[in-house]
Amino acid sequence: MSIENLPPVIRHWIGGELVDSADGRTFPVADPMTNTPYAKAAAGGPADVERAVAAARSAFPAWSSLGNRERATVLNRIADAVETRHERLASIESYDTGLPITQARGQARRAAENFRYFADVIVALGEEAFRQGDEQFSYVVRRPVGVAGLITPWNTPFMLESWKLAPALASGCTLVLKPAEWTPLSASLWPEIFAEAGVPDGVVNIVHGLGEEAGQALVDHPDVPLISFTGSTDTGRHIIRSSAQHLKTTSMELGGKSPAVVFADADLEAALDSVVFGVFSLNGERCTAGSRVLVERPAYEEFTRRLAERADAVRVGPPSDPATEVGALVHPEHYERVLNYVEIGRKEARLVAGGTRPAHLADGNYLQPTVFADVPRDARIFQEEIFGPVVAVAPFDDESEAVELANATQFGLAAYIWTSNLKRGHRIAHAVESGMIWINSHNVRDLRTPFGGVKASGVGREGGAHSIDFYTESKIVHVALGDVHTPRFGAAS
Repeated sequence: MSIENLPPVIRHWIGGELVDSADGRTFPVADPMTNTPYAKAAAGGPADVERAVAAARSAFPAWSSLGNRERATVLNRIADAVETRHERLASIESYDTGLPITQARGQARRAAENFRYFADVIVALGEEAFRQGDEQFSYVVRRPVGVAGLITPWNTPFMLESWKLAPALASGCTLVLKPAEWTPLSASLWPEIFAEAGVPDGVVNIVHGLGEEAGQALVDHPDVPLISFTGSTDTGRHIIRSSAQHLKTTSMELGGKSPAVVFADADLEAALDSVVFGVFSLNGERCTAGSRVLVERPAYEEFTRRLAERADAVRVGPPSDPATEVGALVHPEHYERVLNYVEIGRKEARLVAGGTRPAHLADGNYLQPTVFADVPRDARIFQEEIFGPVVAVAPFDDESEAVELANATQFGLAAYIWTSNLKRGHRIAHAVESGMIWINSHNVRDLRTPFGGVKASGVGREGGAHSIDFYTESKIVHVALGDVHTPRFGAAS
């Protein structure tokens, strides 16, 4: 697979200009099919973040003073520019991340929709008002927080960047984006998209680099009052600790080990389709993957057997092949991590599918979808996020055990419940410790709903008006409507 017209160097975008790092440093970027470097990316550090924050601060007064309708018009032009690059974007996203091209196309469409959606939200969103009889009237004013720091992950990077960029811009914030260092290629499209859409210089700034350098500098900067991060739980904990110094507002969308609970009375065919897609699409590199499948014992053997058969039949291949269902894992370091979990799983449970490199793919970060059965609750593959095409299956005997097993991890991002008894479905949904629940449905999201997790899966919520709440401060203004009767302390009697 090859892509034409790739930039030899992926540079920062600061103040409306493509620039090198202040110290000239770069780092190599490789494709996951061969692990061969195809480009270099600018390695940002504190000096580059300082330049980007200064540009964002300079642009903030003008951008934040625009009316909501004016900003919405710009967001819709961004969506138009994304859509005109649909095929190019999908191709380079697939090339850079290893995602199958058909799934990368879906991510491109969702990125455009994010901008259109938040353009609508900011125009339609009202502000609260309160009246205390005839004595006082109070109203809420929203104001953008200022310069937002956005730190995004390497799985579906362009779409997840848009998920943060759109509400930040709609709210009137200017920003500094730090893309993931393993997958910076699609972020190189943003400068031409923003320029075509008429985004003023300095409103959006992009600093590439390693998390411990560029990301840390962004988190530490005193003029960045807000950090939105998507990534691992350990990194999220570190960012929260670092943010405490300046009392920054943070939104953390972190790891997951989401259960899919399948009762014997469920539509097993629909549940099987959902489980297979949910854990193996996007190469299994998704935070909401249903990577723990809990099956009621009467259906356990049949469901596990059929899940293993489906896993063996999943088409693993080059990301550019439209027939591919699972492509190459993103990076050799991550690939080795996933393989290490497979070896751990062999000692903890029964391997019933996959666990090896497909025979027809001698090179690259490829793994046949892997299923472990009879997984005990204390197993590492049951407890820890693997973030690859690996699923752990375990039986349960009754509703209470299903809930107990579903909650038996540190994570609480998503959960999936399959049953024909909707009363039971609602009971389980209310009892499971997760920020998001799907009953008899796979991961279909409404952009108006809150997105986020509990426990070690995150802090805060984004999505719809929740995103606007995050990127703005609410100010309450109280106005007297009549005579003011204040107790007269210190006045003569």
